[in-house]
Amino acid sequence: MTEHITPFRIAVPQEDLDDLRDRLRRTRWARRLPGGWSRGVPVAYLRELADYWAGEFDWRAQEARLNAFPQYTTVIDGQSVHFLHVRSPEPHALPLIVTHGWPSSVAELLGVLGPLADPRAHGLDPELAFHVVAPSLPGFAFSPFPEPADERPWSVERVARTWAELMRRLGHERYGAHGNDAGALVTARLAALDPEHVTGAVITAGLGIPTGDPAELEGASEEELAWLGTAGERMAGGSGYAPYLAHRPQTLAHGFADSPVAQLAYLVERFKEFDGWPRDGGPVAEPVDRDLVLTNASLYWFTGTGGSSSWTYYEGAAGMPIDQRAVPTGATHGGPALLRRLAERHNDIVYWGDGKSPSHMVAMAAPESVVTGVREFFRVLS
Repeated sequence: MTEHITPFRIAVPQEDLDDLRDRLRRTRWARRLPGGWSRGVPVAYLRELADYWAGEFDWRAQEARLNAFPQYTTVIDGQSVHFLHVRSPEPHALPLIVTHGWPSSVAELLGVLGPLADPRAHGLDPELAFHVVAPSLPGFAFSPFPEPADERPWSVERVARTWAELMRRLGHERYGAHGNDAGALVTARLAALDPEHVTGAVITAGLGIPTGDPAELEGASEEELAWLGTAGERMAGGSGYAPYLAHRPQTLAHGFADSPVAQLAYLVERFKEFDGWPRDGGPVAEPVDRDLVLTNASLYWFTGTGGSSSWTYYEGAAGMPIDQRAVPTGATHGGPALLRRLAERHNDIVYWGDGKSPSHMVAMAAPESVVTGVREFFRVLS
């Protein structure tokens, strides 16, 4: 097994960028169906977004933004792993591995890397600083599956073991961990697998979700019950995407690989659905900046990883973070006190943040709330 770490820089060939724009401009548009968002992504909305992608969107500016952070690749367990390694100028900084979610990429984390690694430059207390490691999940963006693909499943546990090895290779003996969505699952599993080295695990949310036992909700306030009802509707979604990805991801992958509009529509629908849409009448606000949405879509398109990213469902990885008492745990956007009470039964909860975000893609929509929560969690541990 090689432990070689290779410097990496994003450099999308101009012909690939030209091909993307050509495909977007030659899109064969679907006929508009009756109704609004309840039928799927509306034609007019998607067409406007695709036109912006083909014309005004500046990929080179976003590429430069990503390349402002040092990047590397290494091969672990037969898989090439791409990661950003943003070292802090503060000598006492704690190594921290941060894991993005699905269906996003390391672009999700662009707004948190600088403040976490160099708080002094962002007007924050430099006593809390981090050497940030931000990997691309296997099968995502610049961590593509090999050809032919490894037949062994990429479970959350396998990713967690890969992350532990990555941190060992980088020489980080003690480190913290943070993640959202799929990244939260990996973070909790990493804490359970590597407690000798993980100082603490902080996720955005996902702990304390009721299991259906009525006894769990005894003493819950009306406000808490109302929150649970709304959250449950949002998590359930209405498109049925999850069962399909869990069974036939290759079928969708053909469309993702051939049509940037198909890829874009799918990503946009997930973002909207996770945030409580679609609903007829459409969205009243866009919680995630349009350029960031398209940066994420561009990474999927240029790397052809729209299909391979679906392992989070096909391998049965989708779900909630595991409970673990191996290391202290926190949540930056924990939710009602009821969830904390439930989470404390099976986790060593030392921090329960009240961060707010207009989107499930928290670091994309409200990066400052993530930075605040992560810093407060590790302040408790210090």
